[in-house]
Amino acid sequence: MSARVDLSVVIPVYNEEAVLAALFARLYPALDALGVPYEIVFVNDGSHDRSAQLLADQFHLRPDVTRVVMFNGNFGQHRAILAGFEYCRGERIVTLDADLQNPPEDIHLLLERMDAGHDYVGSIRRQRDDRLWRRVASRAMNRVRERITRIRMTDQGCMMRAYSRRIVDTINRCNELHTFIPALAWQFAQNPTEVVVGHEERFAGTSKYSLYSLIRLNFDLVTGFSLVPLQLFSLGGMAISLLSAVLVVYLAARRIVLGPEEGGLFTLFGIAFMLIGIALFGIGLLGEYIGRIYQEVRQRPRYVIAGILERDAGGGPDRS
Repeated sequence: MSARVDLSVVIPVYNEEAVLAALFARLYPALDALGVPYEIVFVNDGSHDRSAQLLADQFHLRPDVTRVVMFNGNFGQHRAILAGFEYCRGERIVTLDADLQNPPEDIHLLLERMDAGHDYVGSIRRQRDDRLWRRVASRAMNRVRERITRIRMTDQGCMMRAYSRRIVDTINRCNELHTFIPALAWQFAQNPTEVVVGHEERFAGTSKYSLYSLIRLNFDLVTGFSLVPLQLFSLGGMAISLLSAVLVVYLAARRIVLGPEEGGLFTLFGIAFMLIGIALFGIGLLGEYIGRIYQEVRQRPRYVIAGILERDAGGGPDRS
């Protein structure tokens, strides 16, 4: 590989056997047409199909611009991206999904914004070809995230993004196990922007993100970047305590003035169930933050690498 790499494209891969051939056929010509020194860093996230073999074959076909990081197991998409950031060498870094929902031919749009002076370029899908529930959930989470964290991203679910070397180096110095990389980069950026890119139906296979995965991702985003949920719960608890005290004074005064009354049992049940529900929600919220602290203090590695396919200094393929 050339000593100077202007562009690194980081692509996490997990069970993408059905789409990799089409990805290779479109990605390499698109990057060759840019006319800049580039590398592609594939991170195999413990795939169980033939993805690892296909990546190895592609490495031997284009060892000049291809690097493959092989995980020892499945650690998740975000940790795969962090590994790609750790091993990439470009001055500009673009992340891309392997499923071809974001066309690699649009990478030049992000680079043009970086040439204009922006150090972080997010992306907005022009026309989403996802299921309705995914679009609705994404819009709802976007609104909640912006209100809680003040991080403004129009489309937080789009993988195609561009980062400057400075931002990637700063992210690499962070030791968090659970984070949301685009939000972290937005905080570190000096001149962020967004650009509209294409969005196509998934070429083959199925999405690796279930509803549970999307909920977990947004928990990481909210708890990793803001204390607002805890503060809201604290303020809400204070307000409910105050209202409860007022209610107790009112009931005591009513009993003194009007005497004891029958009935009202179901009203008390309703109030009790509401307070119990709020308490349980708060306990769960506290547990989410405490769980993150527990995972961080163990200081386990983010991922375990089984091997790296890259070209050695002498110009020949190397398997480390």
